[in-house]
Amino acid sequence: MTQENFTLIQQFFALLMFISLSAALPVEAQNRISLPRTSLGPNDIAVIINENDPLSRQIGNYYLQARQIPETNIIKLRFSSKRSIITPKEFKQLKATIDQLTPEHVQAFAVAWTTPYRVGCMSLTSALAFGFDKKYCAEPCGSTALSPYFNSSSLYPYDDYKLRPAMMLAGTSFEHIKALIDRGIRSDYSFPKGQAYLMNTSDKARNSRATSFTQAAEELGELFPLQILAADYISERKDVLFYFTGLKKVPMLETLYFLPGALADHLTSAGGMLTDSPQMSSLRWLEAGATASYGTVVEPCSFSQKFPSPIVTMFQYALGASALEAYWKSVAWPGQGLFIGEPLAKPFAPHIEEVSPKQFMLKFFSPRTGHLRIERSFSAAGPFSPFMQQKTISRGENQFHFKFNEKTDGYLNIQWH
Repeated sequence: MTQENFTLIQQFFALLMFISLSAALPVEAQNRISLPRTSLGPNDIAVIINENDPLSRQIGNYYLQARQIPETNIIKLRFSSKRSIITPKEFKQLKATIDQLTPEHVQAFAVAWTTPYRVGCMSLTSALAFGFDKKYCAEPCGSTALSPYFNSSSLYPYDDYKLRPAMMLAGTSFEHIKALIDRGIRSDYSFPKGQAYLMNTSDKARNSRATSFTQAAEELGELFPLQILAADYISERKDVLFYFTGLKKVPMLETLYFLPGALADHLTSAGGMLTDSPQMSSLRWLEAGATASYGTVVEPCSFSQKFPSPIVTMFQYALGASALEAYWKSVAWPGQGLFIGEPLAKPFAPHIEEVSPKQFMLKFFSPRTGHLRIERSFSAAGPFSPFMQQKTISRGENQFHFKFNEKTDGYLNIQWH
């Protein structure tokens, strides 16, 4: 057996495992129990592939299969990939093709390449979302246009704002990107119990986010174990879920274990220059085990609005958002910033599984206290009426067990507020 065939067999069995994990509920129950939408799903995302780039084809095809993305959501382009920057004129032609090929229902993009990562003065991911527009640039230092998606409650960014946020499946090799994709899928519904590390570093120019750390601890300390450290870096930690810092280069990443679904970034000028940065490329976070990261592609100056807000990132993740949504919603001025990682990773999305015949367990995460309401109808169209007494929910992880016979109990609608 050749090495190539052996690799294909490994990938096939890995895909079978992912498919089995995603089908925790019987098909009938899946159709009869309705959970609130908290994040994008495979049908909501289109995968953009550069046919001239063999690695892009390999990444795109693997992602489509691993995430079970419909073939109608594939967008194939042909252009030269051996450069970091494309001109606004060339991008305009590519964007016209992308817009023509994108199904109307698609809400976001997964970009299956590493270069190019920049369009003129904008990042590629922001240019895909907004179209190339100089109001999202700042030359020299200055403010840029505000993203309407910032800290929004939108679950349909294209329907609500006519923008499709993008994230790049980026890396230096297929092995690295495959590991990233697998890690993202493994994070789904995992409710990881990791730490959030907020670093108050000695680098004053890159430490502008530290002023918000106390508020983050006050508002989110009951949700996530959170440490504010007056240090430049951490090492030998095995529980990293969030890592927000400000340095040119972050040492000791190789000593850390990032939990599947972890988000991490460093505020610096050129982290988004993926392959030719004079500082630390944001790719180093993904190679160390993070599932998504962020960096700017041109000099942003030390505006915290151009970088992820830790409090917003963590709060949106806690609501059940995907990595793409949590990161995009956390940046007020994203025009110069690049989003990289596995877009659909959703470690805190709600999940139901049948733990024994007709016995179900609902697991979800909530950043607020409130009430759980389960309603029943004998018609899929309703009307729905209470199925059981309302339950009190707490901040953080919640689990509820209930009985449901999909053949006799009709349809369930589950909500919490």
